[in-house]
Amino acid sequence: MRPILTVILAVICALTGAACVAPTRSYSPAAAPTPELTSAEATTQSVVITPPSVKETLPALTPVPDAANVISVEVRGEPGSYQFSVGIESPDTGCQQYADWWEVVTPSGELLYRRILLHSHASEQPFVRSGGPVDIQANTQVRVRAHMNTSGYGGLMFEGSVQAGFSQIPGDAHFAPELARQHPLPGGCAF
Repeated sequence: MRPILTVILAVICALTGAACVAPTRSYSPAAAPTPELTSAEATTQSVVITPPSVKETLPALTPVPDAANVISVEVRGEPGSYQFSVGIESPDTGCQQYADWWEVVTPSGELLYRRILLHSHASEQPFVRSGGPVDIQANTQVRVRAHMNTSGYGGLMFEGSVQAGFSQIPGDAHFAPELARQHPLPGGCAF
């Protein structure tokens, strides 16, 4: 969106007190979010453009070797029914070693949503997989992380909210490790 339109839309939303929501927000450590609207969307939805935070424009963190690293997050939808598209970079070699899920978790460690990955992505790196609906509000703080079937948690993850944006943070293998035993769990690996 052009910078002047961004300012105009933000001012209109602020002056009217309208609950403005961007239909799509993309986050990656290398670039600030760039929501795009078709003319039909622009006429049927209110939009608020949140200026990118300093966190969103920092250089990418170094991926953790032998871990499933979340490298991007895109969120679409509305409060209570968001769809997440999560980019993962992992050292998949086949069913013996692969990223087997990504999940959305509260900062206190409550599992909100898990997307099971049905097969290895050895020849497709990095890859993006979508899932949802995730029942959260626009201001709900969450973490998005991935899991390796061999090494568990510990790769880079994203933290933030749909409203404020997400930023990549270092992984923590000691954050809510008990979720690795919570259902849903993979039923196997197709290839």
